[in-house]
Amino acid sequence: MQESSPHRPPSVADSSEGRSSPSGASPSVLVRAVDAFAFSSGLAAAIGASLSYVASHVLATPDAGSWAFMAASGTFIIYNLDRLRDIDHDRATSPLRTAFVLRNLRGLYVAVGIVAIGFLTALLTAPPAIILLCAAIGLVGLFHRRLKESAALKAAYVSTAWVAACVGIPWIASGRTSLGPWLASILLASLTANLIASNLRDSQPEVEEEGTHSGRTPALWAARAMTILAIAVTLAAPASLHPLVWIPVCEGLALAYFRPTERYDHIVVDGGLLVGAGITWIHLGWLA
Repeated sequence: MQESSPHRPPSVADSSEGRSSPSGASPSVLVRAVDAFAFSSGLAAAIGASLSYVASHVLATPDAGSWAFMAASGTFIIYNLDRLRDIDHDRATSPLRTAFVLRNLRGLYVAVGIVAIGFLTALLTAPPAIILLCAAIGLVGLFHRRLKESAALKAAYVSTAWVAACVGIPWIASGRTSLGPWLASILLASLTANLIASNLRDSQPEVEEEGTHSGRTPALWAARAMTILAIAVTLAAPASLHPLVWIPVCEGLALAYFRPTERYDHIVVDGGLLVGAGITWIHLGWLA
């Protein structure tokens, strides 16, 4: 769920990933499809929707589909606007994604416009408290380019914004049930782990350049520790929240085999959250 950062010089861009194969063949249809899903912020939007659905389920929130749509569409808009506004910096940190954005500029602008219409339509029918919360999240996105210089600060405020969207909105709509703080704590730790790992390629470019997987870097161990914390909080929470343990478990597995490459970062590390939320949803369905 990483957003672009100016710290990494172009000399260490993922040149090896940019070559689809030693023979120079084009990427397969499957690889291109997965790249498009991740690089268009479709993956981020899917994570937003899935986490919101999980939150609505455990909080017994009515109209869960509306809140999931708002989380997904808001994420899609904010992340794509960041890509479109920050191409120069993004080119250094994520060349494959930047190449995709440059090839699809018009389509992405159109998609953002269409999704924005849907988001605003949904927002107009939301309670005032949710409208204010969405405005606050949007404000964070607006100032992201200035705030993201510090990796630690970025991990903190971006993960908080995600929790506000995926837990805060369903929690308000549920009537502010007592499970909200527990749920927020679990997802905050899981999302913080994701964001710490996503910052690794920016803050430690030499790791990717050398082709190692940086298993001993303090930041990566901190990310892994956050998944352990999330698991511990989940198991200490009321029993109805125990199925959420799949979210930090899946993210922890992605971090256990971490590779500091662009595709691993944008697809596997972020995908851990989506897979974890999907398994959690299935688990919750079995308990229903």
